[in-house]
Amino acid sequence: MHTLHKHKWPLLFTGVSIILFVLFFLIPAILGLYYSLTDYKGFAEANFIGLANYQELFRDDSFYKALFRTFRYVIILVPSIYVISLAIALLLNSDLAKGRFLAKIIFFLPWTISGIIAGVIWKWLFGENFGFINFLLEQSGQQTIPWFTDSNAAFSVIILAAIWGGTAFNILQFTAALKNIPRSLYEAAEIDGASFWNKLRFITIPMLKPTSFMVILLASIGSMKEFALVQSLTNGGPGTDNMFIVQYIYTTGFDKMRVGYASAASMVLFVILLLLGLVQMKLGGGKNDV
Repeated sequence: MHTLHKHKWPLLFTGVSIILFVLFFLIPAILGLYYSLTDYKGFAEANFIGLANYQELFRDDSFYKALFRTFRYVIILVPSIYVISLAIALLLNSDLAKGRFLAKIIFFLPWTISGIIAGVIWKWLFGENFGFINFLLEQSGQQTIPWFTDSNAAFSVIILAAIWGGTAFNILQFTAALKNIPRSLYEAAEIDGASFWNKLRFITIPMLKPTSFMVILLASIGSMKEFALVQSLTNGGPGTDNMFIVQYIYTTGFDKMRVGYASAASMVLFVILLLLGLVQMKLGGGKNDV
């Protein structure tokens, strides 16, 4: 009884976490797996059809198009966010930086804005007939750009908006990690005549390995699941040229009322995210020692 009383708070918090995990992850995952094996339409009865949804999915060109477009998005976005977040964190951590408080407010403001609102803001900025960017181009005598009727231009806007909204959290992580690097390492390097780039390469980057691993992992998973920003910004357009995998699942499940088929696509995405996490943990998770 004494032992139970002693550990009641750890047991309480652990129990709450387990309940939340079961309610919001395990049960939905089991239901998703079950529905992926049925012809469920969101109403009426779900009839078991085995692997038919998966067989159709792997023959669906639209699925592969959305999946590879998502991979392209991740490959471009994650390195961009990593480099920009680290660069800004280094600037904010520099002793020579001025106005750091104001800069932090500017850089962290996008973190407080939801993906839907961010998409609306960027749509106003890059609107073809009413956008501020095209207005500036027109005033300077340049030709306006069809931002949302050209698939590559629309994709570029999505990347810019995602970088704008995705750097703040990573800047926070890098800033905290930089403060934990012993100053004595930099002082010793300065005595030896090391340049900024040598200190960055041989001290800063190695010491940031655990943080870098976490930033890349979370950014990769978050990018693979991108939905709100793209939905509000381009709605997957023009046409379906910028439809990502989560949008494909949403459209299939809710617009076409094929919940079973969409659940199969969700299970494939789950496996991809799981493999992505395992690969990144294998490559970087076990090498965090400096």
